[in-house]
Amino acid sequence: MKSHGFRDTGTFTRSPARPGVTTPSNLARLMRCLDGNANLAIPLRPKGAGSSATDCNKTESGTTVNMTGLDRITHIDTYNHTVTAEAGVRLGALVAALAEEGMELIGNFDQTERTLGGALAAPCMGPGIGDQASMLSTQVIKMKAVLANGKVMTISDTQRHLLSAFRLSYGMLGVIFEVTMKVRPITTFAASHRSMDIDTFAQVSDRLASGNVGLKFYLMPYRNHVYLDLRHYDASNGNAYTTPWKIKDWGESTVLPNVFKSLGRVLPIPSVRYKLIDSISATTHGLVNSKLVGNGNNVAAGGRHRRRKPQNLLYSTWCFPASDFSVVVKAYARFCRESFARTAYRCDLPAAGYRVAQDNSALLSPSFDEPLIALQTLSTQKKGWDDFVLDLSDFAENWGGIPLFNQTVASRPAYIAQTYGGRMEFFKKIRQQLDPDGRLLNPYLARFFK
Repeated sequence: MKSHGFRDTGTFTRSPARPGVTTPSNLARLMRCLDGNANLAIPLRPKGAGSSATDCNKTESGTTVNMTGLDRITHIDTYNHTVTAEAGVRLGALVAALAEEGMELIGNFDQTERTLGGALAAPCMGPGIGDQASMLSTQVIKMKAVLANGKVMTISDTQRHLLSAFRLSYGMLGVIFEVTMKVRPITTFAASHRSMDIDTFAQVSDRLASGNVGLKFYLMPYRNHVYLDLRHYDASNGNAYTTPWKIKDWGESTVLPNVFKSLGRVLPIPSVRYKLIDSISATTHGLVNSKLVGNGNNVAAGGRHRRRKPQNLLYSTWCFPASDFSVVVKAYARFCRESFARTAYRCDLPAAGYRVAQDNSALLSPSFDEPLIALQTLSTQKKGWDDFVLDLSDFAENWGGIPLFNQTVASRPAYIAQTYGGRMEFFKKIRQQLDPDGRLLNPYLARFFK
């Protein structure tokens, strides 16, 4: 006879919680999800667009809290230059709504499929111009989060240290529900483009990294070439048209990955395939980065409004001190070529990089101490990728690279502890106070924060 959950004594017993996904649609339901009496398997991990390269937002044994159902833009204040929105709003939708009011985000961010909460709880970076903050989380002045006990906490910029801990907290202190952040009127910048070999880029990288300019680049180590995208504010820089930037984004983020994935299937001979791949990359970047765009703004340059991350895209991001990058970039190119000669594996997409300004607004900020150059290695070739990123991790550690918990694959806990040092220990103490039972800590993050 089937039990139906009753003992022989007639006492009702709760069935064991099973792993799964829950998608709250309002604050009350989110609070019930995190309530200690809720029959949900733990750990509880908030998830937005799922764009992370690591397992920081996954839990096979617990419950994934899908935040995409909380997607209202509550208020755009054009007088005080702020916006209030729920955590599940996609960045692309937020950018579009702000643009209708003549406003934009402060900073340029490519991954418009990300949710706002995910982009604030983990690094969302872009090529800031001069000392302009490069991380979206810097602009947060107030947030509401649901703690591990199901209660709501409001944190504002008057609580500077607590807000610093919640920025880039990876959902380990609480689940961000709503944020208020600074925005600004749409501002046009001038964009110029250069192409050069890697040695020449190394010679000018120190000057570019310390100048009042936004630096973004695409690195082709197997062709010894770099394409630069330089941005600066200029009162006479004219109009910024969105169509050229859409074409640029389409070429870089859609055409190249899809074409290269297809070539991997139809051209089995590596020497032929990679020669064609490099030619297509050079032609595409030479066209879209040199001929199309001369002026822009953070609305136009933010990429198309995607609902999902680009398919078949593998990536791992390391950040390096800007002061050392002239040496690191040549070493990275040499590492890629030597790795290819030894293992026959290489990435088929150019590496992407940009300058990250010094930013100590978040306790776990990677650029807390100094400006950095973020270098993102990209590929669509899965076979051999896992071994390659292990070697890449060894290379990056040797050159003082700074890992990101959501974007750096194969980083070692001991090295991360050494890199983030006392700030990480302080964060652990705050985490212990807000989540003493580890309800928000999945196995991946427990490797670093237990």
